[in-house]
Amino acid sequence: MRLISTSEYDHKTMQLARPIYDKQKRVLLAAGRSIHPKYLERIVAMDIRYLFVEDSISEGITLEELMDMPTWIDAIEIVQKQFDLATSNKSLEVKSLKQIVSKLLEEVEKRKAIVLIPTTSIAEDLRRNAHAVNVTLLALQVSKKLKINKLQLRDLAIGGLLHDIGKALTTDDEQHPQQGFNYLRKEREVSLLSAHVAYQHHEQIDGQGFPRGLTGKEFHEFAQICGICNLYENMISRENIPPHMAMELIMTKSGSGFEPEIVQAFINSIPSYTPGTKVVLNNGEVAIVTRIKSLMQRPTVRYLSTNEEVSLEQDYTLLITGMLEEK
Repeated sequence: MRLISTSEYDHKTMQLARPIYDKQKRVLLAAGRSIHPKYLERIVAMDIRYLFVEDSISEGITLEELMDMPTWIDAIEIVQKQFDLATSNKSLEVKSLKQIVSKLLEEVEKRKAIVLIPTTSIAEDLRRNAHAVNVTLLALQVSKKLKINKLQLRDLAIGGLLHDIGKALTTDDEQHPQQGFNYLRKEREVSLLSAHVAYQHHEQIDGQGFPRGLTGKEFHEFAQICGICNLYENMISRENIPPHMAMELIMTKSGSGFEPEIVQAFINSIPSYTPGTKVVLNNGEVAIVTRIKSLMQRPTVRYLSTNEEVSLEQDYTLLITGMLEEK
């Protein structure tokens, strides 16, 4: 299995590996079948840009790191419900938030790495909430490296799911953290820590963030984790920046946007090249990433020319020099 852009899809050689959902979260196309060209036109019209497919090139790639899709869809639905409640100035359904956080924690705990389901693989109406779920998954994964206890992880996760809740209350982008905090701190079942994750996620340690221009340790560790994950997820989804380039940009934020240990934890937690990605190596070989072991930036690859598998964890003379995109 691998992730491709819709423009790469070939109905003669590829089958859909994961379902496609419409804006009502109903299965539009089921997995295990090829997509008729007319259906593909409809998918393109919905601005769905990526598909998970099975083909001969990706044979044997299981993408075990991929989030369970039904749980992901459930989480999106629960986040949407909270936004609807906030828009109506009603209390949140915190019980359902805590239940989905438990499921997300299970998803992250049982995997060495997390491969995100792109927000651009679903209908546009669902993307804001899918973004919140993906940011939370990234934050939980990064937290593994920072030895954060499980109780605090739940506060971080709720803050991650609700980090943009202020957007339900204002159209002023620079005011949404303040509005979100004002709303969340009135919720007795939402911790002050979770509320501050929403409040601070656009701050920077150099004081160049908003809404308060916090500096250094004023910018809480959990809000930094959410902030770096929010920045990365926006780059790969909204701005369509390839993950390896987004990672390079994250590195430039060390010591200015975020504390160096937060940036390093992110680098050590999130793979730049996920299984199924075609890459070019410094020896000239074109390969496909087959799996990730312990070093997130040093995957195992399979040469397309010979089918030989090579672990970049073991052979440090080999480097990935770029990603190969089909046109």
